[in-house]
Amino acid sequence: MIKNDNSFVCLNCGKTVEKLGYTSRDHCPHCLHSIHVDIVPGDRSNSCKGKLIPVSVESSSKKGYIIVYKCEKCGEIKRNKFAEDDNFDEMLRVQKNNANYSK
Repeated sequence: MIKNDNSFVCLNCGKTVEKLGYTSRDHCPHCLHSIHVDIVPGDRSNSCKGKLIPVSVESSSKKGYIIVYKCEKCGEIKRNKFAEDDNFDEMLRVQKNNANYSK
């Protein structure tokens, strides 16, 4: 993992996203969307650049909530830990509406 914690403007909802501070920020805490930019977390070397859509949420006793993404461009499934400032209501909406995502 490479620490790459930068602020950015979300390409999905248009909100400004501030640095996370304790690890690499890679998704919007407001709408939970991301961009397929990493091969190894934080490396920003993936050429896909497709939109990562949150399709489900998993629960882990060790890691807490895990957001499951599907890239709308290449179809790859990615997972990322729910950050402490992520929108919990949005996470519940994703969990409720997309419980049966297709791989």
